[in-house]
Amino acid sequence: MNPRPTGRLFRTGDGSDLVITRTFRAPAEDVWASVTESERTARWFGPWEGDAAPGRTIKVQLVFEEQAPWTDVLIDACDPPRRLALSTSDESGTWRMELLLSELNGSTELRLVHHLETEDGIGEVGPGWEYYLDMLVASRDGSPRPDFDDYYPSMRPYFVDLGTRADD
Repeated sequence: MNPRPTGRLFRTGDGSDLVITRTFRAPAEDVWASVTESERTARWFGPWEGDAAPGRTIKVQLVFEEQAPWTDVLIDACDPPRRLALSTSDESGTWRMELLLSELNGSTELRLVHHLETEDGIGEVGPGWEYYLDMLVASRDGSPRPDFDDYYPSMRPYFVDLGTRADD
């Protein structure tokens, strides 16, 4: 497999937004289930447990990371089946992101928006999100699971260079 990076970077008043998009031939409700139901998120990211609601914290297991750690994730907003906003803080810093879904003519576009306070580390973050979104695609269409080695370090230069091309 030779995946190509698709991320784009947009500067905002609060930092930068890394945006990565995938399109599915499915209704928004079905794609929403793939990103919110624990048994389905387990297939491409990891399961979660807890009382999921805006303002509440759930635990998510990062099963495709070393040692499959659990992490706390705050649900900042949840507007099914259109918008899920999440944040987490750990030794890597604070991460804020949104999953935005829009449906048109039987296809649903999923936009992952990672709100970056700084562009430091974008060379690692970008390939990771490309990988996870392709894991989502594979979990939905039954294709072989991608290999992270196809994403990193080969995509790193693309994402590092985005900072010089932001908003082009």
